[in-house]
Amino acid sequence: MADTKRVLLVVSYDGTGYSGWAFQKSTHNTIEEMLNRAIFGLTGEEVHVIGASRTDAGVHAYGNIAVFDTKSTIPGERFSFALNHILPEDIRVVESREVDSSFHPRHCECEKTYEYRVLNTRSQNPVKRLYSYHYSMPLDVKVMQQAADLLVGEHDFTSFCNTESQALSHVRTITDIGVRREGDEVIITVTGNGFLYNMVRIIVGTLLQIGRGKGVPEDITAMLEAKDRSKAGPTAPAKGLFLLGYKYKNQLTNRQ
Repeated sequence: MADTKRVLLVVSYDGTGYSGWAFQKSTHNTIEEMLNRAIFGLTGEEVHVIGASRTDAGVHAYGNIAVFDTKSTIPGERFSFALNHILPEDIRVVESREVDSSFHPRHCECEKTYEYRVLNTRSQNPVKRLYSYHYSMPLDVKVMQQAADLLVGEHDFTSFCNTESQALSHVRTITDIGVRREGDEVIITVTGNGFLYNMVRIIVGTLLQIGRGKGVPEDITAMLEAKDRSKAGPTAPAKGLFLLGYKYKNQLTNRQ
C-alpha cells in the first residue's frame, strides 16, 4: 500500500461565481468544494483540502495555498497538470508539490499580501466591472498613502473588523501598505501576518473616504484607539480584492 503524502497546491481563481472558499453544509459552489471534487475525480479519494485563506464570496486569488493528504502514486508536481483538466476554467492550480506531512498552511509563520483595485473614473468600464470597484469621486493618492502609513505596525484592529468576527484577538501586524495610481486605477496593496474578517476591505473603504476629503490621515490613529467598528469607514465590495500570495518564514513561497 502506498504511503500517505501531503501535497501543496497554489490555487488561482476568479471568485465572481463562487460563494467564497470554505465549504459549508448550507453553502454550495465554493472553491474548496470544487477542489475536493476534482481530487476525487482524479484519485478516487474523499479528501478535504485545507486552505490558508478562506476568502469571501466574490474575492479573487492569484495564489491561495491549500494542502491535502493522499495515497495516490501521482507525483506531487504533476497534480497541477492533472487537476487543471478537471477543474472549471475559472479555477487553476498554478503549482503543486509534495511538502512535509507536518506543514499546515494556517499554523505557521507567514506574511500574506492582498491587492485591492479601484477604478477611479467618471463612468464605469464594463470590462473591469467584475475585477475592480468603480469609484467616481476624485482621489488624492498622496493623502491616502499618508493615512495608510499610520496602519503599519502591530495594532488592535477592532475598528477595522466585521462585528461578526469570532477571532479571540483583534491584534494583527501590518508590515506594509502601498497606495499607487496606475492609469485609471488606484491600487492598494496590504501585507501582514494575518487579517481579520473584512479587515482589508474596511481599510480600503476608510482610505477611500480620506482620499476624497472626508477626513484627514490623522483620523486613522483615533479609529485604532477607539476599537469601535462604527468609527472606521465602510466595507469596500469584494470584487476589487485579490489575494496575491504568501511568503512563509521557512522559505516555502508561491508565485506572485
